[in-house]
Amino acid sequence: MVSISLKEEVVIVTGGCLGIGKSISLKLREAEAFVVIADINEKIGKEMEKEFGGENIYFVKVDVTKKDEIEEMVKIVKEKYGKIDALVNNAGINTPRLLVDPDGKEEVTEDIFDKMVAVNQKGAFFCAQAVAREMIKNKKGVILNVSSESGLEGSEGQSVYAGTKASLYSYTRSWAKELGKFNIRVVGIAPGILEPTSLRTPEYERSLAYTRGITVEQLRKSYKNVSIPLGRVGKLEEVANVVLFLLSDMASYITGTVINISGGKSRA
Repeated sequence: MVSISLKEEVVIVTGGCLGIGKSISLKLREAEAFVVIADINEKIGKEMEKEFGGENIYFVKVDVTKKDEIEEMVKIVKEKYGKIDALVNNAGINTPRLLVDPDGKEEVTEDIFDKMVAVNQKGAFFCAQAVAREMIKNKKGVILNVSSESGLEGSEGQSVYAGTKASLYSYTRSWAKELGKFNIRVVGIAPGILEPTSLRTPEYERSLAYTRGITVEQLRKSYKNVSIPLGRVGKLEEVANVVLFLLSDMASYITGTVINISGGKSRA
């Protein structure tokens, strides 16, 4: 059996404390990478660093909406490890709201719009910029953007989220064209419906159900009713496995593309 090793590769995972990000972080640790968890959640980040510690898990607090904090994070990583081999642009938030709510309860506000764009889109852009500067010096690197299948299909009650994730498709293709000459690959993944995580909070489910005019129970059942040819939701580890492959030399001729990880899901 062929195993994938990222031994002593330095990988930054933004939003690496919870959900998909945590699963990716631990998978890369198994592959012997030096994993830098760049997250705003200091409590959980420090707990992960303590539990999985040593050199393989290192936490750096950062708010990806602030360019100066991103650049400071990159500086810290460079000082500790001397290089950056890969970036996983995973940090993201999702606040379900309608474009127009006839009842005036759950419409997208300017604050909600600005926050989602700042984290999901602006954050990914400036993390990539700061890291790419270092990668260019070494003529080597991989940037991986975590998008979503909703970025292409759209999603009822989640148009701002879907729009920010759609931007990552364009960033992936554009940056691949800009950075290929420096031997830097840029790839993306687009997960579909996955097993529940702590990020699927009661408030998230309540607001999403409201935007779709159904109950929370109906919403939960709807996850199983969509057309998924494989007949089940995805596992976090299945997403992490694809990330590990894409960051490795086994994917050395893959760039400028986003891989769908959705079990063949369709909203039809």
